[in-house]
Amino acid sequence: MYKNLDCNTATIAPIESLRYVKSAPNISAKLKVNFDDFKVEEYLGFEPTGSGDHLFIKLKKINLSTIEVARKLSETTGTKLSAIGYSGMKDKRGECTQWFSIPLKSKIESEIASLENEQVKIISSQPNIRKLKIGNHKENDFNIKLRGCQGDKYEFEDRLNRLMAHGVPNYFGMQRFGKKMKNVQIMVNLMEETQQIRDSKISQLLQHETRVKRGILISAARAYLFNQLLSNRIQLKNWSRYQPGDVLNLDGTDSYFLVPNDQWDETLQERLNSFDIHVSGPLAGHIFSQNKYVTRSKAADIENDSMENSSSILKGLMKLEVSASRRPLRFRPKNLRWSWQDGNILNVRFSLRRGCYATSLLREVCLTD
Repeated sequence: MYKNLDCNTATIAPIESLRYVKSAPNISAKLKVNFDDFKVEEYLGFEPTGSGDHLFIKLKKINLSTIEVARKLSETTGTKLSAIGYSGMKDKRGECTQWFSIPLKSKIESEIASLENEQVKIISSQPNIRKLKIGNHKENDFNIKLRGCQGDKYEFEDRLNRLMAHGVPNYFGMQRFGKKMKNVQIMVNLMEETQQIRDSKISQLLQHETRVKRGILISAARAYLFNQLLSNRIQLKNWSRYQPGDVLNLDGTDSYFLVPNDQWDETLQERLNSFDIHVSGPLAGHIFSQNKYVTRSKAADIENDSMENSSSILKGLMKLEVSASRRPLRFRPKNLRWSWQDGNILNVRFSLRRGCYATSLLREVCLTD
């Protein structure tokens, strides 16, 4: 894969151009009218050790981003921002319960307690051996109210039922890219600038950004390329069908595998049908020699075709020596259920594995403002 990397100018496609599994919805609703219309609770999947050099803090935040809470913890306790741990970014406009970690010291709990106000509530705290890192949690539970639903109720419910039958495209949500795809555009501009300066390195141009901002920009570029590939495979109607050379993901894990000699059989097809395994797509970057899971054959051709219009972004990621990895092309929500309230309010509840976006699920159901 990664052929034909000529230095072309990337055209940034808006997120609205991503394809739907069925069709664009002709029904609509209002999302996040009130803060408590969008509730999410993070589950670690393990218990803090009860002893150690770090304090795990479970808190509820309202109308604050994860980074804003981390800064408040840093300022209140006199701790470096880089020492504050969290596992995932949570929506700002919402009522979100998530975990943070901070180095343990005397009087730390009383300092943290002083943070409490109408926007922050401390739920619990426990010591742990290690700092909380990105991706440490297992899943997120969502409780979402869609207000002012316009359209046939049957269409809402039919689309929700289809998600369980066919799965959801594992698109990165719009919050990954910034307003009007700003984070992707910044990376494109930087990458094209390096093409004009032979001896310059993109990493030097990124040095003026904070560590957090650098990570956000790189993640946005990789997410953009992934979304384009997934949209392309939906158009080809093979986003959930095995193609020769595909890399497969074991459901609910970060484990991947190749089919030896592309000997696809009925057992593997049944596993794919039952969502035990998934076709995966690339999180673009440099493919190191130890990377065993690289697409081949027809699957590689599909990925190369998808990257053709964004080769400057891909070349920049390779210059940064970001290690290539994989992501499943679909997910199926757990415990999906819904109920109607007061006529035109639809309450939807479900759980998603870390890294999956509730907005990507809702996108397949209805248009939201």
